[in-house]
Amino acid sequence: MSQLTTEKRTLTQVSQSSLPGMCPVEDALEKLSIAGVEERGAIFTKREVVEFILDLVGYTQDKPLHTLRLLEPSFGDGDFLLVAIERLLAAWRSKVKGQNASQLGDCIRAVELHAESYDATRKKVLDLLRHEKIKKADATALADRWLVLGDFLLVDLPDSFHCVVGNPPYVRQELIPDVLLSEYRARYSTVYDRADIYIPFIERSLSLLGPNGSLGFICADRWMKNRYGGPLRAMVARDYRLKIYVDMVDTPAFHADVIAYPAITIITREKSGPTRIAHRPDITKASLDELAALLLSPDETAQVGPVRVIATVVDGTQPWILEFSDQLALVRRLERDFPAIEDAGCKVGIGVATGADKAFIGPFEDLDVEPDRKLPLAMPRDIESGEVKWRGLGIINPFAEGGGLVDLREYPKLRKYLESRKDQIAKRHIAKKAPANWYRTIDRIYPALAKQPKLLVPDIKGGAHIVYEDGMLYPHHNLYFITSDEWDLRALQAVLRSGIARLFVATYSTKMRGGYLRFQAQYLRRIRLPRWSAVNADTKKKLIAAAKAGDEAGCNNAVFQLYALTRKEREALRGNGEL
Repeated sequence: MSQLTTEKRTLTQVSQSSLPGMCPVEDALEKLSIAGVEERGAIFTKREVVEFILDLVGYTQDKPLHTLRLLEPSFGDGDFLLVAIERLLAAWRSKVKGQNASQLGDCIRAVELHAESYDATRKKVLDLLRHEKIKKADATALADRWLVLGDFLLVDLPDSFHCVVGNPPYVRQELIPDVLLSEYRARYSTVYDRADIYIPFIERSLSLLGPNGSLGFICADRWMKNRYGGPLRAMVARDYRLKIYVDMVDTPAFHADVIAYPAITIITREKSGPTRIAHRPDITKASLDELAALLLSPDETAQVGPVRVIATVVDGTQPWILEFSDQLALVRRLERDFPAIEDAGCKVGIGVATGADKAFIGPFEDLDVEPDRKLPLAMPRDIESGEVKWRGLGIINPFAEGGGLVDLREYPKLRKYLESRKDQIAKRHIAKKAPANWYRTIDRIYPALAKQPKLLVPDIKGGAHIVYEDGMLYPHHNLYFITSDEWDLRALQAVLRSGIARLFVATYSTKMRGGYLRFQAQYLRRIRLPRWSAVNADTKKKLIAAAKAGDEAGCNNAVFQLYALTRKEREALRGNGEL
């Protein structure tokens, strides 16, 4: 490493602290700067996809790129950066006489936190510039001006850019040091709920766009529909336009497989307008060049070949529905005509999270505690067959009936059990926050739920897996549950098995690789359902009988009757596996 790089690294790290001497932030950044690939959420993008995104934001060689400013917030191995530099040099040489490379110093800013990636890519940049016949001194000066070592969310940058491109890091909140997360929350309003780190990356990138500037990112699309994406969606709705969306699920866009559902989004700083949409393109240069030309055609209302247009996608904090289909029309009709499932007398919830399953969960008979301090537990494997086949696990319940934790002095067996596992239990975040309550589970346990009949739904599935449990087991946090004091649960099971559940979940959730869906509470709550009192007796009998018999065709026929579906809507429901 050069002395200049070492000095630059030290200065950058110091300048990132929002308060003088804020050592915890600097320490956290230092750890991330040497973290592994998984810890820092690094996923690398294929050149064909990089070229496609640069085309979509207008960073092309026929433009005077030497007059524009481009930003890459997390350059990693240089996938975007190196191609951008190639285009910049080609455009500059074709348009400028009496060339002097020093005039390109403001054209690019590229940021990277990971120290080894910074050094390796800096060398690639220098090699590229030297290959392009840039003098060694000029090449070094450009590299030092273009490249910034530090955290994009904290470093100082120029006020505006014409283009921002890249593949922001995908890091879950729990992997970010608390002190750093607090600093991000203080600076960025979109760090909301369980937002992943790419959310503030998008916020800051958008805020750095100049008038008519374009952001082109490839990243997970969860924020477009999830609860935590609400503030970012509102920001886009207020000041920006979602110009282009390209669904990249199951395409080899990266140099490694990813589970999350990726998409390319082009967001511009201009008045709202229609959104052009394409799905799952072939990852070849010829195919992507052709698609880029269609997506950028002057007629913004034209629906040509694989390109579709939706007039209004962005609407405040509402999820972005980017399907253009009969299924979406059916969803909209059901939303208009029927109440949401929880307004129809049902409750949707999630099972208990402990933070230390190995300590709190074990074979029910082997949990050596007082009888009222344990409950039989339902796990996803217990319902794999479509029926409950309990494998005999149980969970410790540290909560008193009226709320709060039990006094361990009154439960000697429980006390002995928990204290023998205190090393596992007390190191959890929730225990450190409240040491006196070190033995509580993350979620409170309500024993009455175990005795209540319920429908159990596993989180990730290709289709709706709705299992009836007659009131013996308490659900684990990998299971969602539905209870009701109004609806007959067998009838409700028939409704949800029919395709109605998958229809709504597929519309509002993000898909995972392989077509799997997240059957989470926030999506299940979007399901529309008549009130039980409004269902006629014949339909009630058909629903209950079909569920008990496991008759899929019977469930569908009864649901067609329940919702008064037209022939076209029936076909849409049958075909919603294609959503």
